[in-house]
Amino acid sequence: MTLPFDAAALANRATSALRAYDPGHDLPALRLRFGAVISELGSNENPLGPSPFAMRAATRALDEIWRYPDPLGKSLKRRLSDEQGVPVAGITLGNGSHELLMLLAQCFADAEHPVVHSQFGFAVFPIAAAAAGAPSVAVPALPADHPEAPYGHDLDAIANAVTAQTRLVYLANPNNPTGTWFGDAALGAFLDKVPAHTLVVVDEAYHEYVQAEGLSTAAHLLDRFPNLIVTRTFSKAYALAGLRIGYMLSHPSVAAVCERLRESFNVNGVALAAAEAALDDHEHRARVRETNHRDRAWLTEELTARGFRVLPSQTNFLLIDLGRDATSFETHLFERGVIVRPMGGYRLPHTLRVSIGSRDELQRLLENLP
Repeated sequence: MTLPFDAAALANRATSALRAYDPGHDLPALRLRFGAVISELGSNENPLGPSPFAMRAATRALDEIWRYPDPLGKSLKRRLSDEQGVPVAGITLGNGSHELLMLLAQCFADAEHPVVHSQFGFAVFPIAAAAAGAPSVAVPALPADHPEAPYGHDLDAIANAVTAQTRLVYLANPNNPTGTWFGDAALGAFLDKVPAHTLVVVDEAYHEYVQAEGLSTAAHLLDRFPNLIVTRTFSKAYALAGLRIGYMLSHPSVAAVCERLRESFNVNGVALAAAEAALDDHEHRARVRETNHRDRAWLTEELTARGFRVLPSQTNFLLIDLGRDATSFETHLFERGVIVRPMGGYRLPHTLRVSIGSRDELQRLLENLP
């Protein structure tokens, strides 16, 4: 008897240990099911949409889609260099920051060189380690009752977990899914403790939403610490999630190593044009920031008044700690077209992540709470 073909048996050791990244609910199918009444509050998207500058640039770029894009993204890199004060040689572009986080592990981690990250850090961190065949060290997070950063990064414990063999440390600031953060001074003190041969990656996907005192950006420390790497995305505040583009700031030698493995033409021409134009629309960026700050505060107040525990956040989402399994709560909302993100995959089964959507979407959430 011929056995059924199963390619899983042929996968290499690193891939065999992986589970696919979970993007959440099948939103295209849900849009067909619920139509206009759906509240999409599970993917941390920007309800204001992209800058008109970006939309016009993307439309113009469509005339050139039959051509390959600039493989180096030189124009966007020059624009980022001017804004961030980082040399062009220290900028790497990616198909979203997800690709860059994976690329770093592929370039610098392996079976002898583990990856260290926080217990409730971004889900891609352990996936990147596993894909590189590297041990993944998840450092226990701060306790749930921590006054400033419940479930947040314990930087002292992470520093203590770094050994002579550690090549990569992944941090997220602010962190997904907790929304918590640590300040510039804490990061500087952490970097002082980490060996110069250990690369420290600070994922700043939600950087543009930050308004907390004492928190700016890790990019200010790049000159002091050549082992520091900062990753960012255009998917969140810039609302270009559908175009998939992100970037990395680093020492030029780090970028040079990553270029050896970066996929050719990994960022498409429409994304390059839209991202560069988006950087020029300071008014739209400020409106996104202020709208998010206002609605995040409003939703926090509304949920707290209803007896829910809402974690502090410097992002475009809130983490709600129900204190009990969140499955039935999430199902209740789902059946009414309110899509939030259960955090069981992060081993936080008693929590739900809620994006700061439009006021109409948030009002529908409040009206349908169990």
